Amino acid sequence: MFRDRSSDKMQLAVCRRHGAEPMPALDDEKVGISANVKEGVVPLNALRIRPEGGTTGWYIWGGQWSDDPDFFLPLHVAHLSEWCPQIVPYLLLPPGWRVLLAPGHEDIWFDESLLTPRR
Repeated sequence: MFRDRSSDKMQLAVCRRHGAEPMPALDDEKVGISANVKEGVVPLNALRIRPEGGTTGWYIWGGQWSDDPDFFLPLHVAHLSEWCPQIVPYLLLPPGWRVLLAPGHEDIWFDESLLTPRR
């Protein structure tokens, strides 16, 4: 599979811009993604918790969050460029980071509560 090295540079630049230590999201690891992302629903939201069990810790969704157990689908990172190319530049942000994207808008911030283990 061809790997776009320009996305690597963009990902590192995002981390540098926000003072974040890069943490890889490997192509064979999974993200949780809502089906509406592929349909282009905005705003696009993403957050990263601590990875476990072959996942990156990334959850990506369009519009409003849902607690429906079927809201998030597993997707390998390798397929994100097809499903959601606009999130690819942010994939090296480590756990604790959030991203919100909308036309003409980018918001990236650290949310320490994402690092607290869920009970």
